[in-house]
Amino acid sequence: MSNKPLNIGVVGAGYWGPNLIRNVSQSPNAVLHTVCDMDEHRLQKIKLDLKPLHITTDLNELLNNPEIDGVIVATPAETHHDIGMKVLAAGKHALIEKPLALSSQESHDLIAAAQDKNLILMVGHVFQYNASVLKLKEIIDSGEIGKVLYIYSTRVNLGKIRTDLNAFWNLAPHDISIINYLLDETPDRASGRGFNFLQPEQGVEDVVFAVLEYPNNTIAHIHTSWLDPNKIRRTTVVGEKKMVVYDDIGDNRITIYDKGAAWVEDTGNYGLHRLMTYTGDIHIPKIPAKEPLRSEIEHFFECITTGQTPVSDGHSGLGVVQVLEAVSKSIQQDGVSIEID
Repeated sequence: MSNKPLNIGVVGAGYWGPNLIRNVSQSPNAVLHTVCDMDEHRLQKIKLDLKPLHITTDLNELLNNPEIDGVIVATPAETHHDIGMKVLAAGKHALIEKPLALSSQESHDLIAAAQDKNLILMVGHVFQYNASVLKLKEIIDSGEIGKVLYIYSTRVNLGKIRTDLNAFWNLAPHDISIINYLLDETPDRASGRGFNFLQPEQGVEDVVFAVLEYPNNTIAHIHTSWLDPNKIRRTTVVGEKKMVVYDDIGDNRITIYDKGAAWVEDTGNYGLHRLMTYTGDIHIPKIPAKEPLRSEIEHFFECITTGQTPVSDGHSGLGVVQVLEAVSKSIQQDGVSIEID
């Protein structure tokens, strides 16, 4: 990391923006140079609490400032492509919150623009910087649980209810990015069923169930909902040898179960085998406490300084958007499986 702090601008000070702004302001590797938002009241609060050098309601003022090295975009998803393209056109590195864009074509546009100007394009897939997810990947990659057979993920809660995006587009980018990261793969096919109970006229699904089919016959199931009595953030990985549960809001973030099923010789019938389940020890590894968003932000700064490719680069963002698109198409076609290019 260079000794000279980077000048960073942040666009968007709404729901998630203040968390990003706080982490930039606390980083020893960056200066919170400019915060841009259309709401003057929000800007004044940010100025009072986090003391950026500048605040503005004019995006062009931020983009045209030659002092700014990189820009973090935390605006509504439908603006990501337009603002992201402007940031890259201005010659500034970009970290864009999830999802990268609302279509594969828009994602390709952003990737091409960054490559054309040799700029960093990173996506805010914050769970790829989560210590528990990193530990889960380490366990999978070590071979301890054997081949991954299937993964199922639940991300449900009561609220926050959106009107612009359905529950899958709003919540599932986290789960898709986690599963793609764990498997080092993107799915070949996806299908989904969605149901709109609260906004049937708008066609905004409150509950979505999706199935992703990965190479090597690995399956993932994702359940998202903002209409549920319990807040659940849980991913279960079932392997040939062992199983692992990652609970993002539980006391034990990672639990490894020495459980499974295996073919054994049937002692009563020579030459024949039967399936037997087995249960062994339960192991709960210690996970270091570190804010994932801080790790994500610092990784962005490091990539700007060194030129290295981000863990959650534009292609990672594209892979997530392709799944979101495929599941959306499947929902519109009553759950048929959609091939992903």
